[in-house]
Amino acid sequence: MVFLPGKGVVLEEPSVVAVSLDENKILAVGEAAKAMTGRTPDTIRVYRPLRNGVIADFRVTQAMLKYFIDKVSGRFRFLKPELMIGIPAGATSTERRAVIEAGLNAGAKAVYVAKEPILAAIGAGIPINSCSGNMIIDIGGGTTEVAIISLGGIVTCHSVRTAGDKIDLAISDYIKKKYNLAVGEQTAEEIKIKIGTALPEKEERKLSIRGRDLILGLPRTIKVSSNEVCEATADTLTDIIQVIKLVLRDTPPELSADIIDKGMVLAGGGSLLRNISELLSQATGVPCILAEEPLHCVAKGAGVVLENLEVYKKSIMTKK
Repeated sequence: MVFLPGKGVVLEEPSVVAVSLDENKILAVGEAAKAMTGRTPDTIRVYRPLRNGVIADFRVTQAMLKYFIDKVSGRFRFLKPELMIGIPAGATSTERRAVIEAGLNAGAKAVYVAKEPILAAIGAGIPINSCSGNMIIDIGGGTTEVAIISLGGIVTCHSVRTAGDKIDLAISDYIKKKYNLAVGEQTAEEIKIKIGTALPEKEERKLSIRGRDLILGLPRTIKVSSNEVCEATADTLTDIIQVIKLVLRDTPPELSADIIDKGMVLAGGGSLLRNISELLSQATGVPCILAEEPLHCVAKGAGVVLENLEVYKKSIMTKK
């Protein structure tokens, strides 16, 4: 997700890269590369260079950042851009340095890194510099981060490497066990988006999906219902609830009072799962509000911080 100050979100593509192994050349990035997932011959490999919110493959990450910078600012730009990159709050200093290095090598003039929960809170419109407590739950692709923010900084924060990707995996495992049908990553994600729900529904929605029968080895079509998806994702969502409870347990009493008043704010792509805010409210007894445009919160927050670097100096970690 790329946000340009003054223009808003200008690019929204998955962090996926397709590489030709023969020529060691990048064939596609973003949507085009994602469409190749699970469909490539031996000579092409599809990488997800970011795993659990941190860099898993440095070279490919660097190429991906370069592609995104070129796509947004044109190849023949006169000035090198300044980058603000969101990283998990639990990232180590080595992981942080890898991000800065990749950004500089990709053609940035300066790279700032900021903790994603803070960026998500700013993007969700939370006044982070006020002296009252705000709770943000950012459910991304690789990590779920839960933080209490007050006076521009993080008071308590826990993250768990369980989020959107794990939910997809849980759905494909469930279908494999129940129907003996192997489905790909893209199909599992489609099920989650179209009929996924965090709580059982009275009126079930159904979706036809295709996959490979594990016993016969032949293609087969089955129908999956939304309540089956709910059952499949229950354990993964329990992990997220546990980390929310952990943060609430570590919160100073004054801030706990603020959170009961204001509720928890949900951001990130994973929070688009139907009924997830109701599930979290039921599990914790604290009201849960879905941020406006949850998917864009971190990117919008990064844009706001870049435009007001002086104001947010405390919240940003480093510039190289």
